[in-house]
Amino acid sequence: MAKKSILNKKSIDFLESYLNNASPTGYEWEGQKIWMKYLEPYVDEFITDTYGSAVGVINPKAKFKVVIEGHADEISWYVNYITDNGLIYVIRNGGSDHQIAPSKIVNIHTKKGIIKGVFGWPAIHTRDKSKEETPKPENITIDVGAKDKAEVEKMGIHVGCVITYPDEFHILNKDKFVCRALDNRMGGFMIAEVARLLHENKKKLPFGLYVTNSVQEEIGLRGAEMITQTIKPNVAIVTDVTHDTTTPMIDKKKEGHLELGLGPVVAYAPAVQQKLRDLITDTAEEKKIPFQRSALSRATGTDTDAFAYSNGGVASALISLPLRYMHTTVEMVHREDVENVIKLIYETLLKIEDGETFSSIKKNCH
Repeated sequence: MAKKSILNKKSIDFLESYLNNASPTGYEWEGQKIWMKYLEPYVDEFITDTYGSAVGVINPKAKFKVVIEGHADEISWYVNYITDNGLIYVIRNGGSDHQIAPSKIVNIHTKKGIIKGVFGWPAIHTRDKSKEETPKPENITIDVGAKDKAEVEKMGIHVGCVITYPDEFHILNKDKFVCRALDNRMGGFMIAEVARLLHENKKKLPFGLYVTNSVQEEIGLRGAEMITQTIKPNVAIVTDVTHDTTTPMIDKKKEGHLELGLGPVVAYAPAVQQKLRDLITDTAEEKKIPFQRSALSRATGTDTDAFAYSNGGVASALISLPLRYMHTTVEMVHREDVENVIKLIYETLLKIEDGETFSSIKKNCH
């Protein structure tokens, strides 16, 4: 008999609407509204900040504070330069991949609404076979069908307009979720599901839980840096995506072996507090939740770093979701991994005690 899924139709409908909405770095607010509306029945109050990070709080009066976090923003492009004949050069907003751009349809966000365009590329017949050019940020351009710069500007397009891909959510082979921006809209989805399960199962936590959807991760963890100063948490469990390393052209000796369908990935890194990580792995083993391990040299490259090194040090850990084709428009995750990340965070929260420091060094009394 198949295991009962913890995701219901309402969950999947929320995920689809949340993903299909564009939420580029610096412009996350519409996505945050969708997220907050879904989360509202399961939390006591919300905190938001100037740049758009959103936090659903359970037990806001509790002194001991635990964060579960994902980031809300997705990679995108900015209009950088418009040529006299109406072509648009771009610069990155986050780690957008120039190699996937040619032949992609784009949405240019203007005050007049969305303007469609295409990343063009010279036809194969016209290229010099002896020295094939590869797509680079400086040689890819967007064509909006305008004859000149004046016509582009008349459409409402100007330097600084943000550009996203329109690709939407779909399911491959029954259990693979595919979309752009699974990095890290999945994180926001998974922490919202944890809050839903706590509410539906009538679980009372002995601490304040801060369900946090940070902005501006893709350009340097900036949203987490800001919101951690507002919350001042004692513990932070961060969720993001990591690379499935089983597809071609990935060196396992460098990236390790991580695979879709084998469970959440628990990170080993200096920013990850060891006793908190041990609690997570012990919980996974006790509850028979499959998991994988990943070693990260120096920084994790996720919001874990921002939380860990804030406010004099916050016990932090990272639980990642294996993902294929990161920073493309066909990012892919396994439904079972999504459910197991949710379960692992949920079960770990039930084991955290009020006032737990996770310190390895106990103070001696003289």
